[in-house]
Amino acid sequence: MKKNIHPRYDYVVFRDKSADFAILTRSTMTSDKTIVWTDGRTYPVVDVEISAASHPLWTGRQRVMDTAGRVEKFHRKYGKS
Repeated sequence: MKKNIHPRYDYVVFRDKSADFAILTRSTMTSDKTIVWTDGRTYPVVDVEISAASHPLWTGRQRVMDTAGRVEKFHRKYGKS
């Protein structure tokens, strides 16, 4: 294998601000922003918009779609056949 062609694989904190949730893991992603973790060390931090802590599927806060209204709208637009 060729040397020095792979990205650096190091510790990174992924943070979901909407759920006040962060996880320390290893990744090839990098960031200019840093955070001091609970162990006292400084790590790069990557902010994400959604995680398992805020995703509706995992939190049980799913939206119920109005399927009956959508079907009626379809029938009005295209007519019942």
